Amino acid sequence: MMRGRRPSLPALVAVLVLVGSSCCRAETSSSPEDELMSGSGGRRRRAASVMVPITILKSAVSEGAVCMDGTPPAYNLDPGSGAGSRSWIVNLEGGAWCNSVKTCQLSKGTGRGSSDHMEKEIAFTGIMSSSRAVNPDFYNWNRVKIRYCDGGSFAGDAYNKEAGIYFRGQRIWNAVIKHLLSIGMASADQVLLTGCSSGGLAVILHCDQLRAFFPPAAGGRQTTVKCLSDGGLYLDAVDISGGRSLRSYFGDIVALQGIPQSLPGACTARLDATSCFFPQNIINDMKTPMFILNAAYDVIQISLSLSPDRADPSGSWRACKSNRSACDASQMNFLQGFRDQMVSSVQGFSQSRSNGLFISSCFAHCQSEQLGTWNNVPGRSPTIQNKGIAKSVGDWYYNRAEVKAIDCRYPCDKTCHHIM
Repeated sequence: MMRGRRPSLPALVAVLVLVGSSCCRAETSSSPEDELMSGSGGRRRRAASVMVPITILKSAVSEGAVCMDGTPPAYNLDPGSGAGSRSWIVNLEGGAWCNSVKTCQLSKGTGRGSSDHMEKEIAFTGIMSSSRAVNPDFYNWNRVKIRYCDGGSFAGDAYNKEAGIYFRGQRIWNAVIKHLLSIGMASADQVLLTGCSSGGLAVILHCDQLRAFFPPAAGGRQTTVKCLSDGGLYLDAVDISGGRSLRSYFGDIVALQGIPQSLPGACTARLDATSCFFPQNIINDMKTPMFILNAAYDVIQISLSLSPDRADPSGSWRACKSNRSACDASQMNFLQGFRDQMVSSVQGFSQSRSNGLFISSCFAHCQSEQLGTWNNVPGRSPTIQNKGIAKSVGDWYYNRAEVKAIDCRYPCDKTCHHIM
């Protein structure tokens, strides 16, 4: 039937994430700042990024912390230096989800489900960059990316015996964080948890958990722990057919992967587990300072939550969700309503002085790890009130200024880097 000819929701998520990443990598590689330079230790360094080798954490297997195929979890670490040697960025890698045995089987044989298939080294760019020019506030911190191979935003704890698939995201989170603490992070002065897309959702789910790993030390010394969620503000929105496609999809993930036990108790005490996988129902109760970075016209949510193929059998939205210029007045009005819902969802969150916001009016997704959107070059980064993304996050983290930036409606902002 027609369903068999349509790409699945997780497949479309992966395609869009890869398209966005490829686009931005191409932009980055054409920049003079990215010319290859020789580096220490045989690693390939660039002015704006460093190629960082993978570390397989074999010891985690004994704790049941494994990827979908049973292989050990992994991370990539670029050590800090100088004044940044006691500061850490922990980045949770994104890359879609899987919501059924069939789709998880497909992921199981890739780098999103097995450390055997992960790249042996990856580039650290944007907020993960080692370039002072690109990333002045965090360039010399210890920067680590925890690789994503569980398909459930590091939150599941289940095993499907018939298919031989492990859903051990929560165990991976615990094991890798404990390992990082053992190799130096326990003595950190400052920690920032970051992530994009499904990794951005994982940040929201795990932010308070990370804070709990840093109790007050002897003498009253306290590690500063804050969190940055990029492109992770997934809304429980009504799609163009009047249904809730993303709620159905998230419900499948939560049930399949045994996620309810990992969700914040303050939420599950009043709402069902699927509702508590949506950030809008979690963020108001968080205790740890959080910065939400999101595009109000998030292209992933437009394609996969608002107008997936199953909600658009006539294909009337096919052109619009690929090219914003092809949207008619009615479609644009629908998208403006989604933008307004996103702004409304952070109103309570924004009342806390410790929290930060940067909600741009861009058709984009994931803006903290790309050179095109994370930089301090005038005219390069999307800006709100004359302040770009990197400067906004840095000002918030270091308490240089309160940042509660919400852009005007599209198409008022001419600084956007639209990807559709």
